[in-house]
Amino acid sequence: MMRRRRAPGMTGRPADQMCAQIRINRFLAAAGLGSRRACEQLIREGRVRVNGHTADRLAMIINTDSDRVDVDGRPVGEPVPPMVLVLHKPGGVLSTVSDGFGRTTVIDLARKRGYAMRLFPVGRLDLDTSGILLLTNDGDLAHRLMHPRYKVEKRYVAVVDGDVDEYTAGRLAAGVDIGEITTQPCYVHVVARSDTGSTVEVRIKEGRKRQIRRMFAAFGLKVVELRRVALGDLEFADLEPGDIRPLTDEELFEIRRMAGIS
Repeated sequence: MMRRRRAPGMTGRPADQMCAQIRINRFLAAAGLGSRRACEQLIREGRVRVNGHTADRLAMIINTDSDRVDVDGRPVGEPVPPMVLVLHKPGGVLSTVSDGFGRTTVIDLARKRGYAMRLFPVGRLDLDTSGILLLTNDGDLAHRLMHPRYKVEKRYVAVVDGDVDEYTAGRLAAGVDIGEITTQPCYVHVVARSDTGSTVEVRIKEGRKRQIRRMFAAFGLKVVELRRVALGDLEFADLEPGDIRPLTDEELFEIRRMAGIS
């Protein structure tokens, strides 16, 4: 029988809210196999079986008390309590679950700190970018935080080689053609200037690959250092590079609010 239990130190819904009748994508996400969208892809690929039969409907309802669910031939265990961690990712660490070349990933850092449950990063920071990154096993929360619909703001500080004048800052803020898209309007403010470069605060509500670096590159400017310093109004100032911890109840409430989850 699959019952959801609240583990010490974890924040999640109590066990009596886990309904026995549940959509299969939600069940897989709650079991830590990824976001609902990622779990739907597993179903499309024919990798999910229920009671020995390939699941053929994304909206299929299962009974968590009696149905057996397998992914790639391995049984899916009982849903685990949601866990949300915040990591100060150092530069040179990959924002991915694993790496075929043996490079250090954010999940490796979590494992070294004793977090053994299945986790995945909420979005990505480039290899050379440092700063705030969430790790979770809550697929629904991760999906909402990454979806453009919810407009979750990410705040960065960029050190740029060269002078970023007010005209250029204004053009960056208005939206930039970076190839496949034009970026959405955002907040850009020059914090400081020196003989060699500029320090610029950038706040965006989308997350295209290497977006901020590509925005500046469109004006012939190179970002030499990039740090994510906040999610919304949450700055996590207590974290040094490499530090990781669970969100406090207040931080989790704010993160869920930003994701549109009551």
